[in-house]
Amino acid sequence: MENVVRFVPKSELERERLIREARAIYDSIFPPVTVAGRQVDDRPERRTPARPVADTDS
Repeated sequence: MENVVRFVPKSELERERLIREARAIYDSIFPPVTVAGRQVDDRPERRTPARPVADTDS
């Protein structure tokens, strides 16, 4: 059986590392949401309240 060795330039490895890091940062700021409206980790997504919390006209 033949073994194939693929050499990858350092610049390509660095590019892939930066992309993974950027995706991790993006996902930490904007967690992925499924079609059903729930986050991937099954926590309900945060929603803006219907009325402002500091509403004093009650």
